[in-house]
Amino acid sequence: MNESRERIRREREREKNTYTSPRLALRRVLLLAEGRQFREAAAIVARLGPGVLQSVASDLPVDLLIEALPHSAHLIETLLNRLLSLEIVPRPELQCEAVAWRLVGLLGVDQGSGLRARTIRLANALANYSPDARDAVDNRRRQLDAAVQGLGTHGLTADASGSLISLHVAMKNELQRHVEVYKQALHKLEELSSVTVNQDPASSSHQRLLALSHADVERRLIDNKSLLTIVDKPALRQLPTLVASLSARVESDKAVLACVGQIKRSDPTLDLSDTRPVAGVLMSYSRGCAAVLSQMNEGHLTAETTPRSPTDSASDGYHSDSDDSQQHPDRSKLVSQYAAVWARAADETLPALAALEPLKSTPNLKYKIVFSIVVLSFRAAISLRDKRISEVKALLGCESEATPGAAQLSAAALRLLRNTAHTFPLGEAERTVINQVANTLREYPCLSSCGALHALAAAACRAAWALALHSPPLRIDTDFTPVVMNPDKHVRFSLGDARERRSDLIKSFVWPALMDGNRCVFRAVVLT
Repeated sequence: MNESRERIRREREREKNTYTSPRLALRRVLLLAEGRQFREAAAIVARLGPGVLQSVASDLPVDLLIEALPHSAHLIETLLNRLLSLEIVPRPELQCEAVAWRLVGLLGVDQGSGLRARTIRLANALANYSPDARDAVDNRRRQLDAAVQGLGTHGLTADASGSLISLHVAMKNELQRHVEVYKQALHKLEELSSVTVNQDPASSSHQRLLALSHADVERRLIDNKSLLTIVDKPALRQLPTLVASLSARVESDKAVLACVGQIKRSDPTLDLSDTRPVAGVLMSYSRGCAAVLSQMNEGHLTAETTPRSPTDSASDGYHSDSDDSQQHPDRSKLVSQYAAVWARAADETLPALAALEPLKSTPNLKYKIVFSIVVLSFRAAISLRDKRISEVKALLGCESEATPGAAQLSAAALRLLRNTAHTFPLGEAERTVINQVANTLREYPCLSSCGALHALAAAACRAAWALALHSPPLRIDTDFTPVVMNPDKHVRFSLGDARERRSDLIKSFVWPALMDGNRCVFRAVVLT
């Protein structure tokens, strides 16, 4: 270590401000990184010119810096931001997804304020340098949440009598019933009369069938009715359901093992002993994904949520008092999350909807679709919240508010939901939102397969879920009657038309305002 420090000192003394040689610059950065002098290495990177920087970035062993995270966060962040500011093309491949996944692993285990403060700027730089990295983390979080949810599908199932038993026992009983019925059916088939069997093709012709006597038809009816009575039994109709349940369980376990395999490949040191619950591993990394996404969104919003004049075109409506934000950091974070969903809608969903051929004839429909997504997401989140709390109360026999302890139980359930808000499975709410939009606009089947719309519904449901669980809950403003813009509650979404920039008359709402009591904490986005 002393030898390394001496080498660093000598290098600093040599041509301190001259970095015209890519080879010399790379050597100095590596030397400092080897001595874990990451801030000094970042200072060198910050002074490199475009050509030297591109060469250094291409040859830099990023995998070693990834291993050194979070200590090397400042160096990687400086490198990414410098490449962005100089608009270097083509951008060097810097393993952004591997960096993001390393952050996921770190934040999944430790989400203390110290670690978050050291990594938030890096997460922001990653989101700006490689939007694909943010999408990859988001997709991985969904996979992990779905896998955790799938672990809970292996419970008891109802058999034909309505009692709860193991799925395997239910299938065994069902198959035994089938075997017995099939044996009876085979015996019955052997006893059928010649009139019913009609083995001779000539006897089955249309003319011969029309020549049957009353006794023949009566006999045929008795035979077929007897056979139908044997095979058409309600007790035999459960097998397809059991098979579907078994198939779902197989797929859920495959998803769990696939997620664990991805985690092991990215983190070979992960402890996966036989006694460690796999759900704990999945939920830890899901928390890490949620934390990294939150940091990416927070950093992204820091640059975008600067207050603007009411006449400016805007892609956000976020505004808050700094003192109030400091007093209520949780609420400020929730507002930022809501603003991030609007940013996704403006940057990704609206362009994706505009590119759909069936929607090109109705250009304003995309705004109504986006607006419907967020409104329906809040309804679905609130409905799911109330449903889950009611289920807990019903399970413990506290349906009535008059029951002693009912209020405390509701409060405890709400606290638990709030503590797990970032990992709670919301697939049911997301499907409800998409299905409602698709069913309302049946003439546009392309909406069901629009990936950007599904992603927006997932993000909106996640934000709505957290907002609905806040105490007191934050809500969207449902007053859509104003016809004139109010600078305190509305911000214009500019379409580039000078006439609409001069007008304060509201034509339609694109995104609803977010209210904290009677105070607007995120302005509604409107078309004028």
